[in-house]
Parts: sequence; C-alpha cells; structure tokens
Amino acid sequence: MNTMGPAPAPVRSEEGDVQDAEEQGGYKLQALRILSEVSAKLACEHNLEALLERFLDTLMRLSGAAAGAVRVLTTDGRRLRLLGALGLPDDVLLAEQETDLDCGICGVALREDDVRRAFELKTCAERTGLPFFHNCSGMVVVPLKYRGKVLGVYNLFLRERSEVPEDLALLFTSISEHLGMALENARLMRENLRMTLIDERQMIANEVHDSLAQTMAYMKMRLSAMQEALQQDDKARALAYVADAQQALDTAYGDLRELLGQFRHRMDPLGLFHAIDALALQLRERTGIELERRNDIHELGLSVDQEVQVFHILQEALANVARHSGATRARLTMETGADGHRFTVEDDGKGFVAAGHAMPRHHFGLSIMRERAERVGGCIELARSPLGGALVRLVVPVPPKPAARRP
Repeated sequence: MNTMGPAPAPVRSEEGDVQDAEEQGGYKLQALRILSEVSAKLACEHNLEALLERFLDTLMRLSGAAAGAVRVLTTDGRRLRLLGALGLPDDVLLAEQETDLDCGICGVALREDDVRRAFELKTCAERTGLPFFHNCSGMVVVPLKYRGKVLGVYNLFLRERSEVPEDLALLFTSISEHLGMALENARLMRENLRMTLIDERQMIANEVHDSLAQTMAYMKMRLSAMQEALQQDDKARALAYVADAQQALDTAYGDLRELLGQFRHRMDPLGLFHAIDALALQLRERTGIELERRNDIHELGLSVDQEVQVFHILQEALANVARHSGATRARLTMETGADGHRFTVEDDGKGFVAAGHAMPRHHFGLSIMRERAERVGGCIELARSPLGGALVRLVVPVPPKPAARRP
C-alpha cells in the first residue's frame, strides 16, 4: 500500500530546471482553471445525479482516469454507499452499492483523513471477485469533508500505473471540499423539501377538516336522527332531517370544488402583486364582486416563501368573502406600517356571524390562515369593517435592511 507524498527530486541541469519550472507554472494555471470550472458547476447544479456526473467527468479528464465513483457514509456511519459513478462496468456497480467502512484503501483514506493511492487493488478484487480490479492500473482515494465533518470519499480508477504529482493531489483535496459543500447543500435541500411536503400535507388535512369533515359529521348526525324519526313513524320530522342532510351535502360539494380549485391554483411566478391581480379576476368571474384594491407598498422585500404564504392567506380570505359573507363589495388594502406590511381584506357582508347554514360552523380556514401567518412571523387580526362586514388583516414584519457601511 503506497501513500501519496512528494517524491525525491532528481538531479537536473539548469536548463532542465527552467523547463520544469515553466511546465509546473503552466500546470498550476491549468489546475486553477479546472478548480474554478468545477466550483462553478457544483454551485449552479441542483440535480444531484447531474452534479456528480459533471464532477467525475472533469476529474477523470484531469487525471486521465478510466472511471470514477463517489461514496458517502450511510446514516449509521458504518458503511460507504455508492452515490454516483462514471465509467464503471455494470457488474462493479452492482457489487459496490455498499462496502464496509474499513475496506482497503478507502478505509485508510477516511481514518487518516488524507489522499491515498494504490497500484494493486487486491482487497477490492478478493472482495468482489471481479476482473475489473485485477486489470485496473491503480486507484486514488480522496476524503470528502465539509466543515470538518467527513462525508465519504471519491475514487479515481487510473488507466496507467503512474505517480500523481503533488500539485494534483492538492487540487484533488481542494475540489473535494467543494464537492462536500455541494453534497451537504443537496442534503439540506432534500430536508427542506421534506419539511415543505409535511407542512403542505398538514395544511391540506386542516383545510379538509375545517370544511368537509365537519360537514360530513353533521350529515351523519342528521341521517341518524332521520332513521330514528322513521322508526317512530314521524314523517314530518324525517323530511326535515332529509332537507338538512341535502343542504349539508350541497355545502360539502361546494367546499370540495373550492378546495380543488385552491390546490390547482398556483401563485403567479411574476410575484405576489401579479398573483393578487389573478385572485381579483377570479373573484369577479365567480361571484360578480369587484375587488377594490389599493397598494401603498413601495418595496415588498419578502422572500419567495413569505410571498407564497401571504398569497395563500389572501386567497383564503377572499374565498371566505365569496362563500359566506353575502357581500356585494370587497376591498383589499396593502400598506406598510410601523409593525410591517399590512394586507387588509374587507367586505360589506354579514360579518363574523353564522353564514345561514343549518348547522353551526367555524370560520372556514381561519386557523390555517393563522398557522400560515406564524410561519412568516406575522399575525392575523379580525374586526368589523367600516363597510359593515368582516375585516381580516394580515401583518407581516418587514426584514430589516442592512446597515450602511461607514467609510
């Protein structure tokens, strides 16, 4: 087992030294260019498979390797899992899906946190029984780290039995740090996506509970009461319960259509204000209510996630106007106050009273609106509108601007 390190310098003439210095200078420039290229690719690539393919392709071209692989630690930290590979035969890919953490040169590179290379891969050949490792001229193993945390290794399988220059070994280490950062970013993105999916599913569950579940529970009670009335031969009371159940069914059907419409409607990619224009058009087409709008916000300054949450809250507030208020007028005011941006939805309808249903109802989606507001550090305020109906106000704190630097 050989380790990478500086080889003894041969005795050279002055002319040879000058030529070597020129070659070394040119090599360093090439190394810097490749490092910049790899860094740029890793920074802009969000698809993990494409990222690893770009990475390995560049490193194989640089080192003259026949194949390359990236391995990461499993969750329990006991094994190495093959995350991506380029140029490896199918039988090797199948055999190398997972290996022991202490396996051969890979284990040495991880334990000693240093670049290692070997010209004979007897351990790999004996473990897999595959001819690829017998025929391979050598392998370089580079640890992958990010902020002191070991993530795994990457392997380069060499075409020829040759020493790797020290400068190239340093470049391998520098590039491994960039790849480690990219892998960690990819992990964080997956975690964020997972949390987003969980939050969205919880939101859907809440909305279904606040609309369909309550309506269905009411229908179940009415059907049970109707059955009891029929058993007592009380036709008038049974017919009244039938009417209640029919009204609840109509309500459930309307709520279901509304929920499907909300889930299908996505925010305008041009931003919050364009999305609000679309909501106003949708409200007018569905109900005939013209939404009066006033926007006094000169600079929104919200993140994309904050804009999405604000959009869904306003969407729900306007849906309540359309469903329950009986309003003929509605107004949306957007302004910036001392406590942050204020988005106020008002109408001239019934206000916060029962919406005329045969069963008592909570205000649809109000708890979900509050949950969304909390996600962006805001709050929901309820009041009676000067128009005569309900007033719902969302207050979202404005992110502080960075302080100006003094000369």
